[in-house]
Amino acid sequence: MSTLLDDRKLAVLRAVVEDYVSTNEPVGSKALAERHNLGVSPATVRNDMAVLEEQGYITQPHTSAGRVPTDKGYRLFVDRLSQIKPLSAAERRAIETFLAGAVDLDDVVTRTVRLLAQLTRQVAVVQYPSLTRSTVRHVELVPLAERRIMLVLITNTGRVEQRVVDLPEVVGDDRIAHLRALLNASLDGCGLNRVPDTIADLPERLPEEERPVAATILSVLLETLVDRHEEKIIFAGAANLAGDFTVGLRDVLEALEEQVVLMRLLGEADEHSALMVRIGSENPYSGLHGTSIVAAGYGSGDNELARLGVLGPTRMDYPVTMGAVRAVARYVGQILAGS
Repeated sequence: MSTLLDDRKLAVLRAVVEDYVSTNEPVGSKALAERHNLGVSPATVRNDMAVLEEQGYITQPHTSAGRVPTDKGYRLFVDRLSQIKPLSAAERRAIETFLAGAVDLDDVVTRTVRLLAQLTRQVAVVQYPSLTRSTVRHVELVPLAERRIMLVLITNTGRVEQRVVDLPEVVGDDRIAHLRALLNASLDGCGLNRVPDTIADLPERLPEEERPVAATILSVLLETLVDRHEEKIIFAGAANLAGDFTVGLRDVLEALEEQVVLMRLLGEADEHSALMVRIGSENPYSGLHGTSIVAAGYGSGDNELARLGVLGPTRMDYPVTMGAVRAVARYVGQILAGS
């Protein structure tokens, strides 16, 4: 009997959340009984709502006769979701087509953040693939002049770093080709955080007269890794917040401008969790206690390269938002894996 009661109260809570998300109006027991096939009378619904309120899952705002979910109520709703709403075939095709048209990593990230904002009508946040989790795919040395070359570093995540290198002497194409081959043989598939140790003894493997040129190129390569070590996050869709926050909007916008805050919000998730939902007061920043964050990692296979997600009011459509975040993360991972 207790299981039946628990299931019934869960159904009532689910109905309260769905109606409040849909209407942005406090929900009354009579309207709830009329709109949902709960199989019980309005009086029973009213009693169940009283128990849910007593247990802290819903609350009565001001003098309204209706109830709204609390953070605790949203948490139970999310934890007991029977299904994350899948995207339609048309939505999936649109995502594939839109993301597949990207020409480089910057384009992938920019398209992803715009797409997420459009799909969820929330603020979308996308973290660039972390260099610390990236590996070297290819190193190219392109002659520009007698004593100048272009060093190009390409990672498995599609990042392309370019630096012009001024050489200490004139170097022929054969020596450039030999250095290029040596670098790629040493660094192919090497994690960027292991590059310094991997190339430490590389000059010693060369004839003495070739070491100054090699040392110059390697020095610039290491500078490139240091300069680009910072993490970067971009967001889109801040205008979507305007209709949802009568108070607290300034705090949310300030938090969005703080890269460190966004990094922590996306990065504190359990590495083994495909989807993270942090609701209201679960956020460690008081300015974001009126918001919820849905985030997921993206990458290839088990290798999570970075995270993406959306931030919006606690009164968000969780099944739709969670489905969109999960789907977009999967597509971005596929694109980067095949890039």
